[in-house]
Amino acid sequence: MNRRDFFQKAGLGSLALSTGLAGSCVNQSPGTYADKNFHINKGYHQIPKLRLSMDRIVKETVGLRPFRPSGPRIETEQLGSKTIVHNYGHGGSGWSLSWGTGNMAREMVLATKEKKVALLGCGTVGIATAILLQERGCEVTIYTKDVPPNITSNLATGTWSPASRVCDPKVAKPEFQAQWEAATRFSFRRFQFLLGMNDIAAWVEEYGVYNEDPKSVPRSNNGGEVYHLDGLIPGSVRLSSKEHPFKAEYVSRRSNMIFNIPTYLRHHLNDFVMFGGKVKIHEIKKLEDIDALPERVVVNCMGLGAKPVFNDEELTPVSGQLSCLIPQSDVQYKLSTKGANFVSRKDGIYLGSNGIVGNWDTTPSKEQTEKVVSILQKVMEDMKG
Repeated sequence: MNRRDFFQKAGLGSLALSTGLAGSCVNQSPGTYADKNFHINKGYHQIPKLRLSMDRIVKETVGLRPFRPSGPRIETEQLGSKTIVHNYGHGGSGWSLSWGTGNMAREMVLATKEKKVALLGCGTVGIATAILLQERGCEVTIYTKDVPPNITSNLATGTWSPASRVCDPKVAKPEFQAQWEAATRFSFRRFQFLLGMNDIAAWVEEYGVYNEDPKSVPRSNNGGEVYHLDGLIPGSVRLSSKEHPFKAEYVSRRSNMIFNIPTYLRHHLNDFVMFGGKVKIHEIKKLEDIDALPERVVVNCMGLGAKPVFNDEELTPVSGQLSCLIPQSDVQYKLSTKGANFVSRKDGIYLGSNGIVGNWDTTPSKEQTEKVVSILQKVMEDMKG
């Protein structure tokens, strides 16, 4: 055999060997994937399973949402020689509406022609309003009992949900919906500027997993998602059984925004100070405390703190418990099911779903955590793959 014949035959032999191996692999595992217990991968979205157990819970908190059946209070009030601009009572929509109602409060402040402004409260609504005022040349001082992370805004899920317990439609005035729509559109535009900035805000996939049509379930009179605005985020799409790994009759998917709360609050508070804003630890307990402030215009963003100071009988808390799981890098989605939900953020995976109207108790319930973990464990165990 000459040298040329040797290489030709060797090449054909190698080709036959490699073809045989490839064929063998295909015949042995026609429908298997890299890790069938990890995710389903059939050309659809990869949906990793959430690792759930009580020993992975590292934090439990209860936040109090400031709910007013008629909707957030966005109006001006005269207190002696001072003008009070109210911006509080957003229910579960404070994060989402913060820039929009902040813009409305800003216009009311600018109408006074005053440039030195006192702002009460250092939550997401207060910080957004303070920054908006700075953008129009105002000198703003925030007076607050606490700063992040020791504030109610730190105890939220951080999801774009502008209609979450924003009002009771049976109580809210007809004109409120137009006000809500304007605030929602303004906020949405502002959040778009944050995308891509160190994950302060991000788009994620959101799945609804239910055994019955969630649209057929009666909504609570205490708020809920009572309004909807088309054209901002993609609509929810129902998936066929071949398009998802869940064992449920009704499964939907949509894209939604989340806010990584610790980074978000620190970023904006640092910006506020960098542009000349001042933060003073000064608790406001009564009207006389406001009267003693040097500024003639005061913006009230105190949330539930406004109830005793301004005698707001309509304002009531809606408590919500969150349980935080250790972060799981491959889980980058949100899921809601009957009795439980979770959202993945950089600082952890937050489990929740309950809302108790009128409850002032901020003590976490171990039973509530166990209930949510159990529900979500069942969803994960029933996943295909």
